Amino acid sequence: MFTIRQATTNDVETIRQIAEKTWWATYSPILEKEQINFMLDDIYSVEKISSQLQNNTQTYLLLIEGDDPVAFAAYSPRDEDPEIYKLHKLYCLPETQGKGYGKILIDEVAQKTREAMKHTLDLNVNRYNKAKSFYEKMGFKIAYEEDIPIGPYWMNDYVMRKELI
Repeated sequence: MFTIRQATTNDVETIRQIAEKTWWATYSPILEKEQINFMLDDIYSVEKISSQLQNNTQTYLLLIEGDDPVAFAAYSPRDEDPEIYKLHKLYCLPETQGKGYGKILIDEVAQKTREAMKHTLDLNVNRYNKAKSFYEKMGFKIAYEEDIPIGPYWMNDYVMRKELI
């Protein structure tokens, strides 16, 4: 049994803990330890997540299994094109992967996008991340490649897009 609810600033530490556990399992095979540490510290700082939640620059959804938060997603309209929504983050604890929670969260974000009267959902995925095939199964297609500097590192991503009906 699970529920989904919108995260608040009271959930910042929970989001950080899920990210920490998930990032190491996901990115250790494809990124250096120093880059993972840097990106976790940057993207998942208390200040950054709190600011996103307080200023509504990203909406976070928590998926709770029983009483335990086990996955989250974050989304918003794209800065450069508010007609397109972007799934910024989607992470499920490694021990819950395969339970369908990623699909459930994508479906929820897609529904929220439709409710906003928008019909396009984008996401970025590292070009070497095995999650790419999962996103393809969810109906996303590669739109283009993007290399984004983050501190002394680069995120080498595909931008994937799903048209929502």
